[in-house]
Amino acid sequence: MSEAAPGRADGPAGIVVDDVTMRFDGPEATAALQELSFDIADGEFVAVVGPSGCGKSTLLRIIAGLQPPTSGSVTVRGKTPSQARSDVEFGFVFQNPVLFPWLQVLNNVLLPDRILGKRNPLRDHDAETRARKLLRDVGLEGFEDHYPEQISGGMQQRVALARALSYGPSTLLMDEPFGALDEFTRDNLNLQLLDVWRQTGSTIVFVTHSLAEAIFLSDRVVVLSPRPGHVLRIADVPFTRPRELAIRYQPDFAALNGELRELLQADAHPDADQAVPSP
Repeated sequence: MSEAAPGRADGPAGIVVDDVTMRFDGPEATAALQELSFDIADGEFVAVVGPSGCGKSTLLRIIAGLQPPTSGSVTVRGKTPSQARSDVEFGFVFQNPVLFPWLQVLNNVLLPDRILGKRNPLRDHDAETRARKLLRDVGLEGFEDHYPEQISGGMQQRVALARALSYGPSTLLMDEPFGALDEFTRDNLNLQLLDVWRQTGSTIVFVTHSLAEAIFLSDRVVVLSPRPGHVLRIADVPFTRPRELAIRYQPDFAALNGELRELLQADAHPDADQAVPSP
């Protein structure tokens, strides 16, 4: 990313967010997002961070065509978000894995194939073979016949990831998918997500509250301000891939984490220096 073109993707743009503003009307009108602009290249991993209520989840809904912006526009591989959703470009993973308790693990992964039918981009492939491979990829081989209640929360989230990838979406939208998990499970899933992303080549937009997670996973980090969310900075992540967890203890990692944290804290309290009385 160059200073002359902040927010521009290095490769062909898969997602273009152009001057997006979102306001919600009601008794107390709320501005959620304000004049967001950035590109995401095809196959890029971009994390979005910011304080609670800054519009991160709203941004994902707008990209997915589930919520039209008040102004501005989004394109996904040259299509409107609604067209992209109709063409089954998106996979979704949320903080809650949203598995069907009466379906076994394999059948939860196969569910999109059965729902999409002829709209499934991979309808000419063997859905069960692909589902079983995805379960192997996320470390769940041998659990195909288990029900959700028989596996841990981290394993359920891996099922949700496999399900989201089962029909080959070009873009994976992830809304704090590991936020409810313990630190060790989260670390393990971070590594598995990077491995699956390397294999699939999907574009990933990953919302998280964790700066360390954002830096570890992504190519770039989009930092949003408190509501109404606007772009404070789009930070390039300079670390080579593949990445190991130990990178988080390197000085360069700590320095970038500190820079972004200071940026968020300064924007949250812009008058903090003036509030300190003179001696």
